[in-house]
Amino acid sequence: MNVPLWLWLVTVVGLTAIICADFYLISRNPRNPSLKECTLWIACYVTLAILFGLGVLVLSGSQYGGEFFAGWITEYSLSVDNLFVFVVIMASFAVPREYRQKVLSIGIVIALLMRGAFILVGYQAISRFDWLFYVFGAFLVYTAWKLVAQRDDDEEEFKENAMLRLAKRFLPATEKYAGAAITTRVDGRRMVTPMLIVMVAIGTTDLLFALDSIPAIFGLTKEPYLVFTANAFALMGLRQLFFLIGGLLDRLVYLSIGLAAVLGFIGVKLVLEALHHDGVAWAPEIPILVSLAVIIGTLALTTVASLIKVRHDRNKEFDQVAEERPVAAELD
Repeated sequence: MNVPLWLWLVTVVGLTAIICADFYLISRNPRNPSLKECTLWIACYVTLAILFGLGVLVLSGSQYGGEFFAGWITEYSLSVDNLFVFVVIMASFAVPREYRQKVLSIGIVIALLMRGAFILVGYQAISRFDWLFYVFGAFLVYTAWKLVAQRDDDEEEFKENAMLRLAKRFLPATEKYAGAAITTRVDGRRMVTPMLIVMVAIGTTDLLFALDSIPAIFGLTKEPYLVFTANAFALMGLRQLFFLIGGLLDRLVYLSIGLAAVLGFIGVKLVLEALHHDGVAWAPEIPILVSLAVIIGTLALTTVASLIKVRHDRNKEFDQVAEERPVAAELD
């Protein structure tokens, strides 16, 4: 895929303009967004991503179009799983509800910048060292196993990463928030507020998630342009998604299992394709349309199974309550 410099510049400027406009609207009127507002924004971002993917499909062919959609859907799904930790971070730092949009927006911008650097490093590495595909594949399979074995750990508590610990150690911080400000003066001394610390927490935690998601998308496409844009579109709607599906997160009980299956599949795909390119006759190349079908099918099945499980458990609880009421009435 030959992407000229001007297209890179137009893409980066366009995405930056969208993010800046979004941030401006938040800064102008900080509040807890309504369900309708979040739905409209997410529909807008999803539409933009689909239109972009269709543009890639028309201008560059079905192979690259399929690679973008597979990468975007995978990254978006992993972003939904990340929201579990974002909810815990917000609760841990007791972020006022009206300022959560600003925290998420700046944290996402930090994550996008850091992911951009990570993508560049990853692309340069795999261009020079083909054996890294084996490493990426094995890492994704290990991550998939870990998601299944320890899928409830991230929901229970938030563990500070090294960058956040450094920020807390070297930046003099106040104990209380000063509105939406990230710095304030206390007795003539300039200090940061918990607002900055929580932004660092969101941004750097998302970078840790990139250790899973970046190798995963490189397993679907080797094109840095598609890797970057898929990540950008997946992150752009994350703020609204946080508020829209906050209650739905508890219902996606099998999401980690579905993501584990997707990551495991991509890991195996990476290893098989690396073996194929190394001349191993029995190792097949898995077409991108097959990958796209597996990803969509797995996530759809996971979602349906989760909702059925939650509904079954809820009906079971109602039946138990109904059975206990006559017993309680007889005792009275």
